[in-house]
Amino acid sequence: MLDRSTEAQSAPNPRTRREILRLTIGGALATALAGCSTPERLSAVPRGRAGSPTVLGLANERYYPWLPAQGAALEREFLASFERLYPSYEVSSRAKLPPYHVLSVSGGGENGAFGAGLLCGWTEQGTRPTFQLVTGVSTGALTAPFAFLGSAYDPQLRAVYTDTKQSDVLSERGLVAGVLFEDALADNLPLYKTISRYLNEEMMVAIARGYDEGRMLMIGTSDLDAQLPVMWNIGAIAKSGHPRALDTVRRILLASAAVPGAFPPVMFDVTLDGQPHQEMHVDGGAFVQAFLYPSVVTRSRRELMRKGQATIPARAFVLRNARLDPEWAEVDRRTMGIAGRAISTMIAASGYNDVLRMYAAAKRDGVDFNLAFIGPDFKETLKEPFEQSFMRALFDYGYQRGKRGYEWQKQPPVV
Repeated sequence: MLDRSTEAQSAPNPRTRREILRLTIGGALATALAGCSTPERLSAVPRGRAGSPTVLGLANERYYPWLPAQGAALEREFLASFERLYPSYEVSSRAKLPPYHVLSVSGGGENGAFGAGLLCGWTEQGTRPTFQLVTGVSTGALTAPFAFLGSAYDPQLRAVYTDTKQSDVLSERGLVAGVLFEDALADNLPLYKTISRYLNEEMMVAIARGYDEGRMLMIGTSDLDAQLPVMWNIGAIAKSGHPRALDTVRRILLASAAVPGAFPPVMFDVTLDGQPHQEMHVDGGAFVQAFLYPSVVTRSRRELMRKGQATIPARAFVLRNARLDPEWAEVDRRTMGIAGRAISTMIAASGYNDVLRMYAAAKRDGVDFNLAFIGPDFKETLKEPFEQSFMRALFDYGYQRGKRGYEWQKQPPVV
């Protein structure tokens, strides 16, 4: 039996106890990690080579608009689309074309039900135009193909936002597995299956037909490796007839809606100088929650305006799947509560800034600007992710306003 002095000498001090605990936990975690594999990938595209690799071998499959050479190529693609518009409308010059209609559908998760409802109600109202350019980001990427194809696809658009359940979007992985061993907290394979159920070969043929008519469908994602936004030319991919075109478009939509951390990124196998690489793409909202067009594609329009020459009348419609007024909440004085509220505030501010940017671009280019967003009169609250009752109520809110003739805002509200 030890005497008191020996016991005192053998007992570790508090600092030593912390070190033992740290080493014990660290060793246990290392053992656990050694027995588990984390997601692997091919090498990323080398620094400075973004925009050079190809997914399907198509020169016009996508664009990195922030890169000068890519911006010029994107401008050429849009100019070529105008050449295809002439025979579609049986005219011989740009001056004789009818008004050019642009639709931008923003991100917003479950709030995408608002834009879907407004589009369907707009059809019932009878004045919904055919859009020559449709862009989509995140949940807006899921809406955009149906909006591009027109009112005939309203039943499918309605179903996406009123019949979809949480189990059709994600399956949870668990906090520990999601954080330590996986690339996201949830698996979005259910969302890929949902996208595949609606986006089929028939839709691809219809999208290709629209491309032949000079209309454009562009979806935005974020290339995390390159830290650059990407615009995917969905019509050109559909037109290519490539055997992997359909799967690629489905995966583009999945990537555009892949909220980082919540959903896994989408890995695109690409070829650069004959060598295989992989790109990591996530939610386009990491850069912008909505976009109309890069400024380079309206350069010729601005030149005509500067010379006082006539341009094609153009109208832009922005569906902002969110509120634009501040949403008050009593924030819990805890780390996660404060951090979560700060992130949601940054997202809201970013979305509002996107609206301001599009408004300024439209005014600069002589484009008639029209904005729709969720008003403060919508009182329902989301209780759980992709709650069906909430999405149905929001769809009906948008539908009723579209049906009676939505009062489009000509400028962003002052917050």
